[in-house]
Amino acid sequence: MADTAIFDVDGTLIDTNYHHAIAWYRAFRRFDITRPLWRIHRAIGMGGDQLIPAVAGQAARDRHGDALEDAWKTEFDKMIDEVRPFDGARDLLAEVKSRGFRVVLASSGKKPHVEHYLDLIDGRSVADAWTTSEDADHSKPEPDLVRSALGRVDGATGVMIGDSTWDCVAAGKLGVPTLAVRTGGFSVEELTEAGAARVFDSLIDLRDALDDTPLARPS
Repeated sequence: MADTAIFDVDGTLIDTNYHHAIAWYRAFRRFDITRPLWRIHRAIGMGGDQLIPAVAGQAARDRHGDALEDAWKTEFDKMIDEVRPFDGARDLLAEVKSRGFRVVLASSGKKPHVEHYLDLIDGRSVADAWTTSEDADHSKPEPDLVRSALGRVDGATGVMIGDSTWDCVAAGKLGVPTLAVRTGGFSVEELTEAGAARVFDSLIDLRDALDDTPLARPS
């Protein structure tokens, strides 16, 4: 039986994936690197340490890594006041919490971004813990963040709730099942092939189906 619900934040609870894609596009352009937005979007869900080589090659990471990440942050900061939670985000967290599960918001975002997201969904009042980029040596698809999230609450068995293939892969490396939502723009087939146990169109659909998932009410 699971005891901990691990919620990805960017793209799962907060509608940010396309803002991130545009911010990365603009950051790359600062260094005369042009990549199509659809390719950048395919990598959203990775941290910058993984995304830069995946999108632009290891040479770009070696040459511009920290500067590129700083440029991305600057560009994303210009848009952060535009982002909003997905419908049902706060209600889903509260429902899962009411069922007796520990709730961890597992973000690899920068601390100021995560704090902004917590404000948007009143996350501090319902989450037992949360993470930032400071809590993992390597970002998704490596499993560090999922491991850190479980450790924050001494969790024994977790369930991941995410929106990207990278959430599924990272959780799968620890044997943690993933319930995926399509809020990040990934298809049912992509999420399933990456290891998602089930895929839902929205957070509201997931909440309505909780009793048919590992987050069912204890009998």
